[in-house]
Amino acid sequence: MTAPPSLDTPPPHQSRKAEEVQAFGTVQHVGIGLSPDGRLYSCRRLNLLLADTQMLYALYKKHHWLMRGPTFHQLHLLLDRHAEQQSAIVDLLAERVQSLGGVAVGDPRHAAEMTRVPRPPDGVEEVPAMLSRLLEAHETILADARDAARRVADLGDVGSEDLIVSEVIRTGETHTWFLGEHLVDTPLTRA
Repeated sequence: MTAPPSLDTPPPHQSRKAEEVQAFGTVQHVGIGLSPDGRLYSCRRLNLLLADTQMLYALYKKHHWLMRGPTFHQLHLLLDRHAEQQSAIVDLLAERVQSLGGVAVGDPRHAAEMTRVPRPPDGVEEVPAMLSRLLEAHETILADARDAARRVADLGDVGSEDLIVSEVIRTGETHTWFLGEHLVDTPLTRA
């Protein structure tokens, strides 16, 4: 039988402060056969994609919660599924930055400062406007992702190129297709 915890146990130290051990925008040495300059460039590009993808994820969740109208159920589920997939991409991008010796943008306030995805209104928009806003965010990310994939590949970082192409671009293209089909002017029923 285990003894109960002692009441004399000191409380945890909850107010610890420390200096940064690595500044954002720097890379530390990792022995993966890529130059420090190449890894630094890849981290910068990946962090921009990461910030934008974090904002896209938040946009999906916002619109998922605010969805309404005759296609509410389908769009509510679709946007939630897309948000989950974007959340997975956020994790993959952050882990790639870390594996390159960099520091991933993790604070949502920092990501909001870096993002190129426009901020939506705080209130509710019409459903087509919400879907259009998501499509525009995807287009911003996809254009940058294509350029980033080419440039990191030129530096020999095929790992980052593969991540960008296989996750960011392919998922973004699929999400764009699904969203765009909801903006086709087709009646729900035919008379």
